[in-house]
Amino acid sequence: MEIRRVGSQASGKGSSDYFTGTVRIDPLFEATDPARVVGANVTFEPGARTAWHTHPLGQTLIVTAGQGRVQRWGGQIEEINPGDVVWFPPGEKHWHGASPTTAMTHIAIQERLDGKTVDWMEQVSEKQYES
Repeated sequence: MEIRRVGSQASGKGSSDYFTGTVRIDPLFEATDPARVVGANVTFEPGARTAWHTHPLGQTLIVTAGQGRVQRWGGQIEEINPGDVVWFPPGEKHWHGASPTTAMTHIAIQERLDGKTVDWMEQVSEKQYES
């Protein structure tokens, strides 16, 4: 058994290579081999968001606070709220983040495949975010 105490892992700032706006990433867990699951608590300030990206084995988001937005490539922007659970299948191009006026926090859960959990792509433009 392992217990990770709250505050025992340092928060990180979302890199401007992969995020727009202010994003804080708080690691929650990372299973050891052969398990593959990784989880983090991610907080997006108003207007902040990820770049477009995919996950080799998919991703689950559990919204815990605020109001956010998600969009898959070619789809409509969807609003998400606390208690909502979002699943992106493997390889589905998507982004997620806060609404323009309200911060949003979610737990992000994904699995490693050959050591990788995400493939980053281009930034989400203001036009894409506001449409």
